[in-house]
Amino acid sequence: MKKYFITGLLVWVPLGITLWVLHLLVSSMDQTLLLLPERYQTESLFGVHIPGMGVLLSLLILFVTGLITANFIGQRLLLFWESALGRIPVVKSIYNSVKQVSDTLFSSNGHAFRQALLVQYPREGSWTIAFLTGRPGGDVVNHLQGDYLSVYVPTTPNPTSGFFLMMPEKDVIVLDMSVDEALKYIISMGVVAPGGRGAGGALPKGGVLQKRAVNQ
Repeated sequence: MKKYFITGLLVWVPLGITLWVLHLLVSSMDQTLLLLPERYQTESLFGVHIPGMGVLLSLLILFVTGLITANFIGQRLLLFWESALGRIPVVKSIYNSVKQVSDTLFSSNGHAFRQALLVQYPREGSWTIAFLTGRPGGDVVNHLQGDYLSVYVPTTPNPTSGFFLMMPEKDVIVLDMSVDEALKYIISMGVVAPGGRGAGGALPKGGVLQKRAVNQ
């Protein structure tokens, strides 16, 4: 019974979490329907709420925004918008910070989060996976001797939190591994090895502690 119970969990837990995440995303994007007048919303048009219509509206808004911004007039409007936001004290700091991060992450010419690295952290001899975010800048460069890289070390199993480190370039190993594979490896706590294989090299019963006891 225990075996069948665990097998059932292995089937339903990934499916349940996937459906929950999709439901959360669709529900959040459906909030864009509130931008439309009430008479154009699905409840008024069809008499019932249709999930997913907000996703189509969000994609349409993104496409139209990109289409308008790509020409000269759109760029002038964007500069005017950013200039207006730059005059608001608190909004200016938040907007500029978020824009710099988003421009770095989504820029086709950037290298942020496009390379998986192997670094020693939190101590020498202990290795973990990190992501390249760039190179140190500003006054920080004046206090570093040699070539350094800026890296982000995510935590497990939640990679959205982590640590920002500046490490010597000679101490960083570039992995032949995609960012997606590295994220799966981190989220699974090392269980799902790159390529979809399970992590091998399991310790025998007793593991390191048993070996240490034998040596003593």
